[in-house]
Amino acid sequence: MTEASTGTARTPVPESVHRRRWAILAALMLSLLIVVLDNSILNVAMKTIASPAPTGLGATQSQLEWAINSYTLVFAGLLFTSGLLGDRYGRKKTLLFGLTLFGVGSILAGLSDSPGELIAYRALMGVGGAFVMPGTLAILMNVFDRDEQPKAIGLWSGGVGLAVAIGPITGGVLLEHFWWGSVFMVNVPIVIVALTAMALLVPESKDPAPGRLDPLGVLLTVVGLVLLVYGIIKGGQSADFTDPEVLLTTGGGLVVLIGFVFHERRSDHPALDVRYFRDPAFSAAVAAIALVFFALMGVTFFMVFYTQSVRGYTPLQTGLLMLPLAASQLFFSPRARLVVDRFGIRATCTGGMVVIAVTMASLLLFDADTPIWLLAVLFFFQAAGMAHIMTPATVAVMQSLPRRKAGSGSAVNNIFRQVGGALGVALLGSLLSTAYRRRIDGELADVPGLTEGARHAAGESIEATLAVADRLGPAGRALAERADEAFVHAMHVTVLGSAAIALLGAIVVALFLPGKERAPESEQSDGGGATASAESEDAAENADAVENVDAAESADGTEGARRERDSVEAER
Repeated sequence: MTEASTGTARTPVPESVHRRRWAILAALMLSLLIVVLDNSILNVAMKTIASPAPTGLGATQSQLEWAINSYTLVFAGLLFTSGLLGDRYGRKKTLLFGLTLFGVGSILAGLSDSPGELIAYRALMGVGGAFVMPGTLAILMNVFDRDEQPKAIGLWSGGVGLAVAIGPITGGVLLEHFWWGSVFMVNVPIVIVALTAMALLVPESKDPAPGRLDPLGVLLTVVGLVLLVYGIIKGGQSADFTDPEVLLTTGGGLVVLIGFVFHERRSDHPALDVRYFRDPAFSAAVAAIALVFFALMGVTFFMVFYTQSVRGYTPLQTGLLMLPLAASQLFFSPRARLVVDRFGIRATCTGGMVVIAVTMASLLLFDADTPIWLLAVLFFFQAAGMAHIMTPATVAVMQSLPRRKAGSGSAVNNIFRQVGGALGVALLGSLLSTAYRRRIDGELADVPGLTEGARHAAGESIEATLAVADRLGPAGRALAERADEAFVHAMHVTVLGSAAIALLGAIVVALFLPGKERAPESEQSDGGGATASAESEDAAENADAVENVDAAESADGTEGARRERDSVEAER
């Protein structure tokens, strides 16, 4: 059995759990795979879903944004509560519940008859996903000793990259042979396998002194985020951010979120303990996670239209373009800790952010005829940059908190990733829509027979414009060419915004994350620079060790477990 040390001796996890820790990690990654896989599959299927029935649902661009964000916003709003429920009632129980609900939502989403139904069932899937994601990371922190946690988190992060690539390829294969709903039905067998593996392998863990739930905090989070994102998407749809409806909803969302912060500061049982953010390193790590997903999710949203609508690739070919991204994630995520050991977390994360900003800006060189292999190269370097941010930043967040609060820590980590992604899709998606409409409206005005309402709808997205061009027959070829040009222009405008956000992230981490010199020499490098004080952290770890050993005694009845417990009591 291994042992990590920080100041005082730390008791490792029970031997029975330690022996099967890598099998447990595999089961957790399978659960994580299903949550991430769904979003990456949906990205490839968006063009198909936007197609008229019977091929798709005839969804508009704003409806597609809501199909993504209904999942994300519900997911983000419930993460705090799900993390607390896992800490209170058991992380394994909540994870199994979340997987089951996610599977049911997938079936219903695959059978949707309208964009509205799809949006609603995606929200139900978000409820399930909210109970899965925090549990995977919280259990990981409880089955690995501290010195192995960075490596395990690296593999966990690499699993995200694998899912990002598997999703589009799987979605492409399914869309070539089945109807669009099959991209959701594929979740069901994976859920069944994951439930079985979880039930057989994963131990239960919980916080011996859990906090109370905060229903008002959760309600404020969901209402504030929905109002804010609705206003942003509505502004992009109408290309008018001064519209009273847009101003009222975005302003109302900001007011509610400010009220949420004040409520959390005054509450003795907050959904989000804002005291965590007093530590600049913790805040910078969380900000890095949010900003990198803001930039990447926004670009991912429009990239499928560039590859399929402008370049004419099939969903499967689009999925295959993601293979370099997956290979890069799988290679660099487990190795990012080695870069942190040598250069420190500040230099590692700053470098990763700069790489993402440069690759985003490189998309300015792309047009309708750029060799497509260059896009695959950009994906590889983007994923490398992301791996050198996500792994050390996640380690920094999780190791800042004691093990017994792993569920809450995982919720904080994931809430900002999901909120960052949702705002990226909303803001950058709206920027894309606005820039596209301003460029194409003049061309649509020259199309004979289009009513004002039809012209407005046709200018919302490239898919809507191409549908008009198809109805015009050979006469619509010029309109299709203008649509491609307008979309490429809008893409260039959007990637500038994305690159600016990535540069902002580089500035934040460079200013606030600790440098290498701040890590104590006597401490095993943790890849993230835990920020809790040594005394309180040791006390928390020892308390967790007693709880874990108690569990080992009841499960195995071993004399070794009793000796470990006596050792911990003596240490305390």
